[in-house]
Amino acid sequence: MDRKDKQILAELQGDVRKTTAEIADAVGLSVSPCARRIKLLESEGVIDGYQVKLNRQKLGLMMTFFVNVSLSNHRDQAINEFENAVECMHEVISCHVISGQYDYLLEVVSKDLQHYEGFMRKLQTLNMVKDINTNLAIRPVKQGTPLPVS
Repeated sequence: MDRKDKQILAELQGDVRKTTAEIADAVGLSVSPCARRIKLLESEGVIDGYQVKLNRQKLGLMMTFFVNVSLSNHRDQAINEFENAVECMHEVISCHVISGQYDYLLEVVSKDLQHYEGFMRKLQTLNMVKDINTNLAIRPVKQGTPLPVS
C-alpha cells in the first residue's frame, strides 16, 4: 500500500459518498487508476465494507453503557455460547475480548434505563455469565473516528 492508497482510504473515511471522480481529484489521480486502486483495496480486504453513520439521539438511543462481563468458565463451549448470544443482542454495538479482571467489554445502547434493564435480564440469564459490571457513559468525547492510515 503506497501513499496514494492511503490518501484514497482517508478520503473514503471522510465521506463514503464521494464519487470516484471526487476522490481521484482529491488525491491527484485520473478516474480509471483511482477506481482500479479502490477495487484492489476492496478485493484485498483493506476496505471491509461501506457503512452509514447514524445519529444515536435522533434514533432515540439516548444511553450508552459499557458492560464488563466475566464468564464462570473458559471452556470453548461456554465461550462460543456467550459470543453467539451476544451476536444476537441488537443492543450490543461492540464486543471485545479483554485482559484483566473481566473477560469481555460490551458497548450497549438503549433508549432508557427500562430498556437497559430488559437487556440486563437477557444477559443475566446466560448460564455461563459469572459477573457483570456496568458503567453509564455520561457523554462521548471521541467516537467513530477514522482509522489512522498514515
